[in-house]
Order: sequence, then C-alpha cells, then structure tokens
Amino acid sequence: MRIQPDDLTGPEIAALLQEHLNDMNAVSPPESKHALDLTGLQAENISFWTLWQQHQLAGCVALKQLNNRQGEIKSMRSASAFRGQGLGKVLLQHVISEAKSRGYQQLYLETGAMDYFAPARFLYRSFGFELCGPFAQYKEDPNSVFMLLQL
Repeated sequence: MRIQPDDLTGPEIAALLQEHLNDMNAVSPPESKHALDLTGLQAENISFWTLWQQHQLAGCVALKQLNNRQGEIKSMRSASAFRGQGLGKVLLQHVISEAKSRGYQQLYLETGAMDYFAPARFLYRSFGFELCGPFAQYKEDPNSVFMLLQL
C-alpha cells in the first residue's frame, strides 16, 4: 500500500471522484453538497493524494489550506471495493500528519448529518475531532456536521 501525491489527471481518480459525487448527489440536497469536482480539487491551495494497493486505486484525500494555521480535509474517499479494510484510518492519519508538518494548529472538516455519513463521523471522532460551528465559507446547515481537530 502506498500514498502518493496525485495530479488528478488519471482515469482511475476521475472515476473514483465521479463515484463520490454521484453518492453525494444521491444523499445530499443540492444546497448542502460541498464535494469538489476535479477542477475544484486542482486549486492552488489544495494538495491531493491517492492510496494505491498494488496497481489499484483504493482511496484518496485532499488537504485545503485555509490560512497559515488552518487546513480542511476534502474528498476523503475509499473505493467501493476497498471499504471496510481500514483505509479511511490510513488516509486520515496521512492528512493529519501532513497538516502537522505544515504547522497547522487546526484541522477542519465538513461532512453530512445523514445516516449515510455516520461511519465517517465515527472515524473522525475516534481521531479526536470534535463538533464545531461553520468555518471558512460554510453556513449553518442542518444537513452538515462541522468538526475540528486541535493539532
């Protein structure tokens, strides 16, 4: 298993991100979707990594720099074929480690409030993330859960 920076140009990552967007469209109302597409993830203030098992794309995660002290986790996803294998923990450990190495003091995330997102919320809580209010450009939304990890 290896995690590597990704330039978001390969067909595998395009397919995984489309799967992610399709799921978000299916479970989140339009006004509550905050998942970024390929173009959004290529922004200058976003770093993106993929997780590979041999030659198969197993997952991805992005880190958005909010400012010199704060980051936001974006697009953390395990491929369907790899769910339930603990890859979310591997991806989360990677992005937390990267945030610490950049000197961030806070790491934020937004996830859904619906049952579909319960496993993700459980994972984040197990790493010490706590509920917080909206941050950056987000507004209060009954379909969103905002979380913060003090680094």
